[in-house]
Amino acid sequence: MPNFVEIFKKVGVIQDGHFELTSGLHSGIYFEKFRLLEHPEITTLICKEIAKRFKSENFSTVVGPTTGGIIIAYELARQLNKRCIFAEKSEEGREFKRGFKLSPNERILVVDDIFTTGGSIKDTISAVKKKNGVVIGLGVIVDRSEKLIDFGVPFFSVYKSPAKNWKPSECPLCKKGIELSKPGGRR
Repeated sequence: MPNFVEIFKKVGVIQDGHFELTSGLHSGIYFEKFRLLEHPEITTLICKEIAKRFKSENFSTVVGPTTGGIIIAYELARQLNKRCIFAEKSEEGREFKRGFKLSPNERILVVDDIFTTGGSIKDTISAVKKKNGVVIGLGVIVDRSEKLIDFGVPFFSVYKSPAKNWKPSECPLCKKGIELSKPGGRR
């Protein structure tokens, strides 16, 4: 397996500072997935690792949440010769729009880019279940969670890097007066 830490540092995926994550938590480490996804050859290499893990499983569709999860789902579906769809944000969490349909008991692999609290994955699983699909596994590029959530199906991450996260009221970086950054598309 390639040295993903080296690759991530080289292309600027791993960043140090004081960050507000999508979950609202604060962290001293941020994984900027789009520094990775702007390199298709590296994205392909990383998705091969997830594909190796799930290639012998019986499923027909790969599902990812918007936005980064779409790219991961597409590349995995391409490599495994499966269908690809995505779940978009909605009032209820996530749902399938744009005419995407699931057959009853359709077997689904759910994938995402970065796993921290599991919010996007939980919402995507919920969207699959609402359409009577069956989730057979979960794959992510980076698992930065401190404690893995048991989803009741196999979970695979290409890279595991537990990162300490804090509620804003408990953040030591805030207490030190270090400037807070809101990375990604939420600036």
